[in-house]
Amino acid sequence: MTPCQILIVEDEPTIAEAMKYALEREGYDVELAFDGGEALQRFRSNPPSLVLLDLMLPVMPGLDVCRLIRRESIVPILMVTARDAESDKIVCLEIGADDYITKPFSVQELISRIRAHLRRASMVEGVPEETVLQVGLVEMDTESHQVWVRGEPLSLPPKEFDLLRALLRGAGRLMTREALIRQVWGPNYFGDTRTLDVHIRRLRGKIEDDPHLPLCLKTVRGLGYKIDDPTTA
Repeated sequence: MTPCQILIVEDEPTIAEAMKYALEREGYDVELAFDGGEALQRFRSNPPSLVLLDLMLPVMPGLDVCRLIRRESIVPILMVTARDAESDKIVCLEIGADDYITKPFSVQELISRIRAHLRRASMVEGVPEETVLQVGLVEMDTESHQVWVRGEPLSLPPKEFDLLRALLRGAGRLMTREALIRQVWGPNYFGDTRTLDVHIRRLRGKIEDDPHLPLCLKTVRGLGYKIDDPTTA
């Protein structure tokens, strides 16, 4: 079996080499990049299974590297940084990072998180998507493009249908604005995130009893949205 390849993007050679050594001992194939420009070059020439990405990098900041990689790929991106402010974590998650690890960290914690993200990524790639999705009183058949709320058929415009489908597939989990825009409008969309918010409001008006007090389609302030079954809350 070909080992998973991990790209480590870290401008401190000592830290980069220590991480490389630890991961190679676990059987991973590891490649190093020491600045943002080199990271993108290596990512595009030899796409890895996972990226460990520092925030503070020469040539190009880690945030920009993350944003550009996410436009091209759904590869897991784990930010590894000494900055532990909540605002930094929120920004990283909003632009598409999958996890945020604060230095100093234990090698075992790093390996455990890598394994979890690689396992999740392989499940997404290997399992066929369900065609019937249901959360509470909202049901969707993705093949026939039909939606029912409380058993009644609901007609949705294409973008609202795509948005609801993305939310239902991620039921119970936070979906960041960046992730939703990427799934519904595509990786090359550069419009305002307010477009997403408008579509969310329209959906709420159609699936919630009271759109001003939503029980199903909820806002996670500063991060994004999630859809839950209100009967199990």
